[in-house]
Amino acid sequence: MTPYTATITAGPEDIDILGHVNNAVWVKWIQDVAVAHWHAIAAPEHDAAYIWVITRHEIDYRASVLEGETVTAETWVQEPPKGARFNRYMKFTGADGKVRVEAKTTWAIIDRATGRLVRVPEEVAAPFLA
Repeated sequence: MTPYTATITAGPEDIDILGHVNNAVWVKWIQDVAVAHWHAIAAPEHDAAYIWVITRHEIDYRASVLEGETVTAETWVQEPPKGARFNRYMKFTGADGKVRVEAKTTWAIIDRATGRLVRVPEEVAAPFLA
């Protein structure tokens, strides 16, 4: 697998009434990091030909993140796709080394030209599994 990492610092706009990063923000961060991973590794012709959509989230919230705190996001694709779908794994670790959030998300691939689901081509998946 080819993991991808990003660093995120919680800003005031990310904080909810309880004083920590809101659950909806975690979902946004999951999507943002996954998309950044795609853009970092995918061949330009694959990026031009396909769109990814999330079909399922499984998120475990282990500890809060407060305004100004930084987390390191790490994402990877562990197993080959099944048809049009594959699972992406993600964890967000605090500066103290403790995992704050873990997630498994299922993504599906859509052909831009037809707007329809397609099987994930082997050459599209290969760089993420290397």
